[in-house]
Amino acid sequence: MKAALTKLFSPILNYFEPTEGEYIYRPSQRKVLLFIGIVSFTLSIISLIAAAILSQLAGLLSILLFFICACICLILGLLGSDQAVAKIWGNK
Repeated sequence: MKAALTKLFSPILNYFEPTEGEYIYRPSQRKVLLFIGIVSFTLSIISLIAAAILSQLAGLLSILLFFICACICLILGLLGSDQAVAKIWGNK
């Protein structure tokens, strides 16, 4: 299952995979990345509910931004290598 998901999300994963160089990875970085992904997903759901209740189309921008952030964080946190997680934090 992980191999199929890795192949499906390979365009995102390949962007964050460094080609060379050293990196500094801490396991807490992956945990924080997953936490940010969960919080962003929750915020996108709350924004969706608020936009539906208020009948405001302007809320679609915040829904989209939070959802994209959540997807990238969760994909990297669950499927990304240690190098990809270190790269998103800017640790080379």
